[in-house]
Amino acid sequence: MTDHTSTRMPNRRLLIAILLGVIPLSQFPIDVYTPAIPDMIREFGTSATLVQNSVSAYVLGMAIGLLPVGIIADARGRKPTLLICLALLVVASLSIAATTDIWVLLVLRFVQGVGGCACMVVVYAIAADTSRGKQLTSLSGWLGASWGLAPVIAPAIGGLLVQFVSWRGIFVLIAVLAAIAGVVVWRWLPETLTAAAAVPVRPGVIARVLASTLRHKLFIGLTLVFAVFASAQLLFGVVAPLLYEVELGLSPATYGLIALLIGAANLGGELATGSLATRVSSRLLGFSALASFTVGAVILTASGLLVGPDAVFLTIGGMFVMLGCGALCPMAYGLALGLFDRNLGLIGGLTSAVCYLFVAVTMASAATLPDDSQAPIGLVYLGCAVVGGIVLALCLPRRARTPAVVV
Repeated sequence: MTDHTSTRMPNRRLLIAILLGVIPLSQFPIDVYTPAIPDMIREFGTSATLVQNSVSAYVLGMAIGLLPVGIIADARGRKPTLLICLALLVVASLSIAATTDIWVLLVLRFVQGVGGCACMVVVYAIAADTSRGKQLTSLSGWLGASWGLAPVIAPAIGGLLVQFVSWRGIFVLIAVLAAIAGVVVWRWLPETLTAAAAVPVRPGVIARVLASTLRHKLFIGLTLVFAVFASAQLLFGVVAPLLYEVELGLSPATYGLIALLIGAANLGGELATGSLATRVSSRLLGFSALASFTVGAVILTASGLLVGPDAVFLTIGGMFVMLGCGALCPMAYGLALGLFDRNLGLIGGLTSAVCYLFVAVTMASAATLPDDSQAPIGLVYLGCAVVGGIVLALCLPRRARTPAVVV
């Protein structure tokens, strides 16, 4: 077991800077290649459904990897776990860039997801090691904002690469960024898991912690909020390229620039959580974000049914949806993780695993949605708004939350 007796607390500004730089690597491999989906369909000579399922394969790898990675991070330390997973991300990305077989690509995307999951679960565990209460919720918002940079800039970068280089260059870029992150983590990130907080890998103990956590109704509700709106956020990135590029005839680079605008709205929501979490109630923040999401869902549904494919309505509706998702996801994650004092890697892994299993099913189902207008995705979003509103009403406290639970 890693020796945690020499654990030292890091300079907070340096710590936050490193976390903000690492966390987008969990999301970047999802969004950066979406403008290339039509080109990949042509090059592999396969169906749109199969290529779209490469998103599901990555998300499934994340979902399955999150829990064991969280357990290992609680036992062996945050830093070594993160370094190993970054190395896996590098190897898988370079292998994808070289493959000529769609089925090999799907397997490698799964492996890539296992590597990328640490950039989320370990980063949030480090945040919970060093922050509590409203400070943790606020830090979760800033981390969510950095995570949200992926859907902001990744499609624009991917659109340029696929138009002027190749979709394979996109995965080389992922490998390079992961390698740079690995060097930074190895050189400057101290270990934040203390000897007292380290938890040996004992199946019986893990089972008891999971059982106790899953009986916590507030945790389940917040995790469901996170899962619903993270799925809604990622769903747009899978459906939008086909609407913009195939139905509307826009180039990958043009779609990338539009995605930059839509992603900026998502980033705005995450920045709102980061800056407002310590100043307003979570209930006000949550329902304000839900209102924005609902407005976007209505715009997408109504315009799809009445007008058909339209770049203006698709973009405006997408921006309102992403603004709501951007605020709700980090808020729910931070509140869920803040309910506990120990086993933060395990509990963070459980939260993320439930979420990404939900996302994987959603992405697989999305491949069957009609892609000739924005109405189908708008109707899905209206359903998300109803479910989200009910759960938020039950979960978000009118008074101060109960103290953290030790499990």
